[in-house]
Amino acid sequence: MLSTAVFAQEQKDEKGIDEKIDDAFGWATGDYVSGVFYQIPFGSVQHDMTIELDVFDRLSIIDAGDPDAIPTYNSDSGVQYELIQDSLRVSSISLPGEQVAEELKFKTPNNKIIVTGGVFKIAKADVSFRDKVEVTAYAPFTRIYWVLFPLILGALFFTVYFKFVNFSGVWRAIQVVRGKYEDIEKHGAEMLYGEDGIANGVDINKVDSLEEHLKEVSDEITVDGDIKDTIRDESSDGEVTHFQALTAALSATVGLGNIAGVAIAVSVGGAGATFWMIIAGFLGMASKFVECTLGVKYRDVGPDGTIYGGPMYYLTKGLKSMGLAGLGKVLAVLFAIMCIGGSFGGGNMFQANQAAQMVENITGGTESFMYGYRWVFGLLMAIFVGIVIIGGIKSIAKVTDKIVPFMVVTYVGAALWVIIARYDMIGDAFMQIIDGAFSPEGVAGGAIGVLVQGFRRAAFSNEAGVGSASIAHSAVRTKYPASEGLVALLEPFIDTVVVCTMTAVVLIITGNVNPENAGLADADAILLTSDAFASVISWFPYVLTLAVVLFAFSTMISWSYYGYQAWAYLFGRTTRTEYTYKILFCIFVVIGSAASLGNVIGFSDAMIFSMMVPNMIGIVLLAPKVKKEMTKYMNAIKLKREALD
Repeated sequence: MLSTAVFAQEQKDEKGIDEKIDDAFGWATGDYVSGVFYQIPFGSVQHDMTIELDVFDRLSIIDAGDPDAIPTYNSDSGVQYELIQDSLRVSSISLPGEQVAEELKFKTPNNKIIVTGGVFKIAKADVSFRDKVEVTAYAPFTRIYWVLFPLILGALFFTVYFKFVNFSGVWRAIQVVRGKYEDIEKHGAEMLYGEDGIANGVDINKVDSLEEHLKEVSDEITVDGDIKDTIRDESSDGEVTHFQALTAALSATVGLGNIAGVAIAVSVGGAGATFWMIIAGFLGMASKFVECTLGVKYRDVGPDGTIYGGPMYYLTKGLKSMGLAGLGKVLAVLFAIMCIGGSFGGGNMFQANQAAQMVENITGGTESFMYGYRWVFGLLMAIFVGIVIIGGIKSIAKVTDKIVPFMVVTYVGAALWVIIARYDMIGDAFMQIIDGAFSPEGVAGGAIGVLVQGFRRAAFSNEAGVGSASIAHSAVRTKYPASEGLVALLEPFIDTVVVCTMTAVVLIITGNVNPENAGLADADAILLTSDAFASVISWFPYVLTLAVVLFAFSTMISWSYYGYQAWAYLFGRTTRTEYTYKILFCIFVVIGSAASLGNVIGFSDAMIFSMMVPNMIGIVLLAPKVKKEMTKYMNAIKLKREALD
C-alpha cells in the first residue's frame, strides 16, 4: 500500500515557555545534529504509481480558492494528496520496503521532475481534466550514517592488527577479572618471577619496599621509548579493581538502549538485524581493548592518588611521544568539550527523563501521583546521585559493582525464562535471524539495510570507539595497561552480544517484531519489550520499571565521572571546579526529570558520537603502542607460568 503523510495544519495555540526554549535550541543546534547523523545514500530504487482523481478533485484543482479550505483526499491507490491553489501536492511517498521517495517524475511529454522542498507539486495545467496522474517515484536503495564508517572500519582494523584479540582474548580477560594474575599486576613479573624473584626465594614482605625504590628512580629514566611523564602511570597505582572498572563502564552503556533500542532495530531491520548486531558487538570488542589499554598507559596520578585518565590524556601524551603534540592537544580539547556536553545530556537528562516517565506510566499515567510532579522524582534522584558521585570513582565503583551484576543477571534470567517457556519457537527464531540477515523481505536496502540497522544499534549501544569507557577503565589498579584492555573487551560482549541479543530473541519468539514500530522513540519502544516479557511473565513490567530506574541511576553516576574528568582537564583539578561540575550535574538531573527534552536529546547524542572522531584518529595512530603493551603483558604471564612450572 502506497501512502503519504497528511499535511499538518499550522498550530494556532500559543506556545509555552518550554516549547519556545525547545524550538530555539533546535534552531541553534539543528544543523550540527543533522551533520553528525547525516545519512549517506547508496543506490537507487524506483516505483511507478498512479494517483486516481475523481470529478470533484479535477474541478477543485481548476478553481481552487482559499487554500486552507481545500481538504486532503485519499485516492483509490491509497495515496493522500492536497489540492492547493493551482497545484496538486503530494509529500512523503512511502515505497515498498519503507523507502521514502526523494524524487518524483511526472509522466508528461517532457517527463519533468517536480520537487519543492520535499513536497512534490504538480501544476494545474498538467492535472486538469485527467482521471489519473501517473508518476514514477525514486528513492535511495539504503542510507548509512556516516559515523558508522569510522567506527566499523576502525573496529575491523583493530581486529586484524591485533590478530583477533576480540576472540582469543575473552578467556584471558575472564581470568584477569577473577584475579589470576593479580600478583604480577601489582608487583611486576620480573620482580616476582625473574632471576631474583619469589620463585627463587625472595621474601614477599620486601616487595613493597623494592617497588617504592623503583618508583623513585623511575623519574630519571624512560622505558621502551615512552616519554618521562608517563612512567609513573605504569606502576600499580590505581583506585579500583578490574571488576569494579568493568561494572562502572558497563553501567554507562547497559540500559535503555539495550531494552528499547533493540525493539526499534528489529522493527526496522527485521530479525536479521540481530545477526549483524552480534557481529558488530564482536568487532567493537577490539576497539574497546585498544582505547582502554591506552587509558591506563597514559593516565595521570594526582598527589592524593586520584586517577585522571581517558582520551584527553592519551591523545595529549601519546601523540606528543610521536612528535604530534599540536594535533594531540587539539583532539583532546575537542573530545573534552563534547564529553561534557554528552554527560549533561545523554548521560544525565535523558536517563532521568526516561526513568521518571517509566515510573509515571507504571503508576497510572495521567492518574499517577507523579503526574505534574516529576520534578520531585528528579530531586530525589539528584540527592542519591549527589551522595554517590561526591566520593569519586571509588564510591561510584562500589555502587555499580552491586547494581550492574544484579540487574544484568535479573534481566538475562527473565529473558531465559521467556525463551525456555517458548522453547518450541527457538529454532524458528534463529532461522529468522539467519535468513533475515542475508535475504530479508520488505526491508529498506535489503540485506545492506539490515546490516546497517544491526551495526547502528550495536555501535550506539556499546559506544566502542567513542572513548568514554577508557575514562573508567583508566582508574584500575594494575602495572600492565594491556591487562585492563583485555578486561574492557568483555564490555561490548556483555552489552551487545548477550543483553541485546537476548532482548531480540525474546521479541522474535513472542511475535513483537513489527515494521509499524520503526518510528517509535525509546520511551515508547520500551513498552514493546515490556509487552513481550509480560506475555510470559505477567508481573515483569514492574521489574522492568525497576531495571530502567536502576540502569538510569548507574548510567548517570558513571557519566558524571566521565564528564568530570573532561571538566578537570579543561578547567583544572581544584576542589572548586570539582564541586561546580557535580552541583551542575545534579541540577540537570532535576531539569531532565521534569522537562520535555525535545532537541536536547538529539544534540547530546550528537555530542557523544562526535567524541568518536578525535578518539578514533588518536587510537589508530597509537595502535603500535598498544601492541607493545600487549606483548609486554603476555611475556609477563609467560614468565610467571614458566617460573611456577
